[in-house]
Amino acid sequence: MNRPAQAATLFLLGAALLHAGLTDLYLRYVKAGLRPLLLASGAVLIVAALATAWYDRRHNRPTPANQAPPTPTRPDHAGHLDHPDHAHPEPRISWLLVLPVLALILIAPPALGSYSALRTGTALQKPFGYTALPPGDTPLPLSLVDYAGRAAYDHGRSLHHRPVRVTGFLALDRKGAPYLVRMALNCCAADARPVKIALTGKLPPVLRPDAWLEVTGTYTPLRTRDPVNNGLIPYLKVTSAHPVPVPHDPYDETWNT
Repeated sequence: MNRPAQAATLFLLGAALLHAGLTDLYLRYVKAGLRPLLLASGAVLIVAALATAWYDRRHNRPTPANQAPPTPTRPDHAGHLDHPDHAHPEPRISWLLVLPVLALILIAPPALGSYSALRTGTALQKPFGYTALPPGDTPLPLSLVDYAGRAAYDHGRSLHHRPVRVTGFLALDRKGAPYLVRMALNCCAADARPVKIALTGKLPPVLRPDAWLEVTGTYTPLRTRDPVNNGLIPYLKVTSAHPVPVPHDPYDETWNT
């Protein structure tokens, strides 16, 4: 790849990183805490692109008329003169490397959903402890990971038989059993793993995979095992459920390993 193509690719890649970091697009790739590093990487790539373009322009300035051209060296074994500044032309097809970068800018991939969740074992792990919940009788909003940990490993004792409100997307296994899922990630979407809650009780008449639901329910001692990795999956007894838009951050940030 010649230097103009290199500069253009670096510039577009840096612009793509800045565009993702300055909008919500970056949440489809990495966790929110990595936003400053993403913006810094984009800025560095743009500076590198400008430096590459400046160097190429300076290197290819036309030779003044009063300056003698460089003296060729001795002929090689084939009888051709070897010029010090001789450059081989680069294939024009190298500009096709810009297309993936343009795709990164123009096409936003969807967040991981039920297809990935059902083919990956639950990532639920025993928490180190449980924070005290505020008093009250109204449904308490909890993250899906928080409820799953309390229900699976604390047997619901920290919930005090209080109704909770949990948000996630639906996944249906081969038998049609419904799960409420949230994908949890350590660093980026490539290492995302699901945390699952099995649902029972008053479920909606129509269950559509990947639909986001806000579910209100209570703890139940029912449990099941994930067929993929035999991980523990607690149940939630649903009292009401209604669809909600895809959240600002579709991944769960409360996950820690």
